[in-house]
Amino acid sequence: MPWFRSLALLLAASLMATAADWPQWLGPQRDGSSPEKVAAWKDAPKVLWRQPVGEGHSSPIVANGKVYLHVKVKDKEQEEAWAFDAKEGKPLWNTPYDRAKFGSIFGAGPRATPAVAGGKLFTFGVTGVLTAFDADKGTQLWQLDTLKDFKAPNLFFGASSSPLVEGDNVLVNVGGKGASVVAFTTDKGKVAWQALNDGATYSSPIAVGKGKERQIIFLTKEGLVGLKAEDGAVFWRFPLVDKLSESSTTPVVIGDVLLGSSVTYGSVGLKMGSKDDKPTVAESWKEPALTCYFSTPVAVKDDIYMVTGEIGVNGTATLRCVDAKTGKERWSRPKVGKYHAALLRLADDKLLLLEDSGQLALFEPDPKAYKELARSKVCGNTWAHPALSDGKLYLRDHKELICLQVGP
Repeated sequence: MPWFRSLALLLAASLMATAADWPQWLGPQRDGSSPEKVAAWKDAPKVLWRQPVGEGHSSPIVANGKVYLHVKVKDKEQEEAWAFDAKEGKPLWNTPYDRAKFGSIFGAGPRATPAVAGGKLFTFGVTGVLTAFDADKGTQLWQLDTLKDFKAPNLFFGASSSPLVEGDNVLVNVGGKGASVVAFTTDKGKVAWQALNDGATYSSPIAVGKGKERQIIFLTKEGLVGLKAEDGAVFWRFPLVDKLSESSTTPVVIGDVLLGSSVTYGSVGLKMGSKDDKPTVAESWKEPALTCYFSTPVAVKDDIYMVTGEIGVNGTATLRCVDAKTGKERWSRPKVGKYHAALLRLADDKLLLLEDSGQLALFEPDPKAYKELARSKVCGNTWAHPALSDGKLYLRDHKELICLQVGP
């Protein structure tokens, strides 16, 4: 019966969509969005399991029934990748490796979030060590000290570019001369291509477009840049320089607008276009008051929801709703964190907000006002982004990896 088979396939596709993995920084689409829904809760979401973990700000990811986390080894100049059973939290493997000595006022653990693709786990450590592991067994497949190999200086708070897997390559912002952006082959870690002389930032790249116009967008120390995915050829550049070299926000695409932001520069909206089968950009608006620190905005229809921040011991984070086409603020909600709060868009466009104090809120995407639906304290202080997969929210604070039941 053809109609029955079609219905079965549709149901199977629906189930796969609702149980999507969260295999990289900012989720399956690398834009902070999820194909799942979370209903408003009355009691705090149930804790299914928790595990003690090492130091770091790297976010958890989920793939093929496993949760992966990148952390520092206690009392050693080492980092290690961990894999846990996603349902029960049972540790499956952990693989440590040595690194150069590193310390900062905001901790010495990894910042960049790993990525899983093709059976491999890719991590980028705070001292620039790029490692590929067997995602099932934890065996180290290859490793590179990118800062040493490309004679690049480390950042004040450490290397933070979350790896982007594009085809057969994995890309990071190294920041060396002639090697600002480097694409390494996923199978052996060989250099596929390298580009630019720009210094690195704390920002992570995205990939957009199709065919000849497929491009990788980085926010380097000199600004936003669109590179050809195949060989790193430069399509376009736009200057966006942070006065304190603290650009951290991942670029965001909203329709035909590309959003770039940093804590001293503010935000800019670039109109994305094409000429002679090559991507182009042109400034559409600029707003110095929209100072994203290291929270990446999310798009809902024609609006941007962003958390702006301030530098200093008395800093505060503010949630804002902004018109994506003009950069004009619609409303704001102050004190959603000290420096940071992570945003996650759900399938019905509702938004989860994880404040850096460990408060989790669910709110409506209303362009007229902030409308909160639920709120609970779910963890300790955190700068990591949560991962949502199969009705479970995975988050980490300064001590633990925690799994919450937030869906059916």
